[in-house]
Amino acid sequence: MSTDRAYYSSSIEGFLSASPDSVLGEVTRSSGFAIELTQRDAWLRQIAVLREHLTLWSGQGHLFFEFVVPRMGRRIDVLVIIKHAVFVIEFKVGESKFNRSALDQVWDYALDLKNFHEPSHTITIAPVLIATEAHDVLSTVAESHHNDGVLFPIKASPASLRKCIETVLSVGEGPIIDPLLWVSGRYKPTPTIVEAASALYDQHSVADLSRSDAGAKNLLVTSVAVDQLIERAKTERRKAICFVTGVPGAGKTLVGLDVATKHMDAKSELHSVYLSGNGPLVKILCEALARDEVARKKTEGVRLRVGETRKAVQAFIQNVHHFRDAYLADQRAPIDHVVIFDEAQRAWTLEQTTQFMARKKGRANFNRSEPDFLISCMDRHMDWAVVVCLVGGGQEINTGEAGISEWIDAIQRHYPDWDLHISPHLADSEYAAVDALDALKTRPSVHFNEDLHLAVSMRSFRAEHVSSFVKHLLDREKTLARAALDSIRQRYPIVVTRDLPKAKQWLKSQARGSERYGIVVSSQAERLKPHAINVRSPMDPVHWFLDNKDDVRSSYYLEDVATEFHVQGLELDWACVVWDADLRSGTTGWHHRQFVGNKWQNINKAERQTYLKNAYRVLLTRARQGMVIVVPTGDLEDPTREPSFYDPIFEYLRGVGLAVL
Repeated sequence: MSTDRAYYSSSIEGFLSASPDSVLGEVTRSSGFAIELTQRDAWLRQIAVLREHLTLWSGQGHLFFEFVVPRMGRRIDVLVIIKHAVFVIEFKVGESKFNRSALDQVWDYALDLKNFHEPSHTITIAPVLIATEAHDVLSTVAESHHNDGVLFPIKASPASLRKCIETVLSVGEGPIIDPLLWVSGRYKPTPTIVEAASALYDQHSVADLSRSDAGAKNLLVTSVAVDQLIERAKTERRKAICFVTGVPGAGKTLVGLDVATKHMDAKSELHSVYLSGNGPLVKILCEALARDEVARKKTEGVRLRVGETRKAVQAFIQNVHHFRDAYLADQRAPIDHVVIFDEAQRAWTLEQTTQFMARKKGRANFNRSEPDFLISCMDRHMDWAVVVCLVGGGQEINTGEAGISEWIDAIQRHYPDWDLHISPHLADSEYAAVDALDALKTRPSVHFNEDLHLAVSMRSFRAEHVSSFVKHLLDREKTLARAALDSIRQRYPIVVTRDLPKAKQWLKSQARGSERYGIVVSSQAERLKPHAINVRSPMDPVHWFLDNKDDVRSSYYLEDVATEFHVQGLELDWACVVWDADLRSGTTGWHHRQFVGNKWQNINKAERQTYLKNAYRVLLTRARQGMVIVVPTGDLEDPTREPSFYDPIFEYLRGVGLAVL
């Protein structure tokens, strides 16, 4: 029989007693699409192998064909439950070799179950890759050093499958798994932003992508709250601005993409566009969605060109500066009634915008900040409009970024008829909007809504409080930092070292399957060149984030490095943060430096000191599963890299409790 999770589901006994044609028929009917002969023959080969080698466990387990992995949008060829173990089996029909990408694929499936499927947290999971033309192959059966019950991928030939199962069952032990309870268990995914965007673009709901715990409920509640205020503005013919706040990695971008992908129809009055000033994020999302759509359609027999698909994606995900320039030239109202501005705190100040307009656009008389101008574009609508501002705290990292107060000031000065829907947490210190909020006390139509705050980080499914640790670390609150570290260290390893090669090896040893890892550094880290790290060397964030292990431009090669500007809003599984002498530890706090010419200079402006500190906040909160921090030893013969610049940083990090690698 089929289930919602698989094309075919049966006890092993039932599978063995059924004819191969009846099993194939059930799998084919459940697929819902026309089956090519190559796929039919592949399924028949798999059925034959399993019928031959599962006889020993008739009455002792269960089998699923084409078992769905929700977060990844893929299906496991065969999943078999026998006694206390789950076997994730991927077949490569007609092949005799075991390539790395195939091994990573089956490992990814096993890890996804282990990390996000609740009943799989405490059981043995064996990823098995079978090359049907291989002979007498059975690789070593062993658990990885993470000791979480996921075995290293097992390479097997068809003839060795029985021996593989016997060996796995002898390695681990545990209670007998109830297949029906197991398959009905809660699946609580924590997708990357790229995975989430792809799923939303494929018309999944935000609920499908969320964990079923308090954090996920908060995400769903926030998405619903935004939907409701949009519907209210449309029904009552009002104009409104909404501020959604959240801790780093809580899912603000996910909420914005959820709104935008619900209303991609350009003919709909609710047509929405997602805008971001984060150029790398926009490029990466557009390219990822285009590639994914082409691959998805290919499985359905439809051929698409990436270029054509990319244009469709760009209709609802755009760079905010492109949107601004379009409506600078076109004085009509935008086609969109709803505009979502991600990282709204990074919009430009009046000074930055006017200078840019005079220098680049030849508009010497332009006198609006970027928030003011963007709101004015939506104000051109005669009936209704909604601006959704997604706001991160402590995320301003570049000169000329206005923070959120400029949005509120613009609304106060020029748009008296607009409604405001505000997260109460906008008053928290990291949003730097307290004075602006005070001015709203006498304004009508200001609504504070707790549902507009995302309190729980979803970036790290291993430890939700990494952002708290990083905040205390950077705020020099050593006692609080130690306490936060103690709460996360069991599930989220953070280590520090003076040795970059050792750190690279640590990354590679920690990552399993296609888990992404890479090196991130501050854009001010100018004296890492002796370590082959040049922050001025051009890198392509699309290749760095999206390409696989065999591409030298990818993060996996650990050659190109990303700065805070490349990685803000994105994430890695494992990160190496190399800490230069731009942010130094002193007895009274941080010392802020920039490298100019051939020497370090003090950064004296408080604003620029904040940008540098926030740069490290971004770098230290990129990893989903763990990170290594490298503090170079320096060089006594190089006055720009004196050990005295680096040693106090290392001692401070060790002093808050980080383990030394």
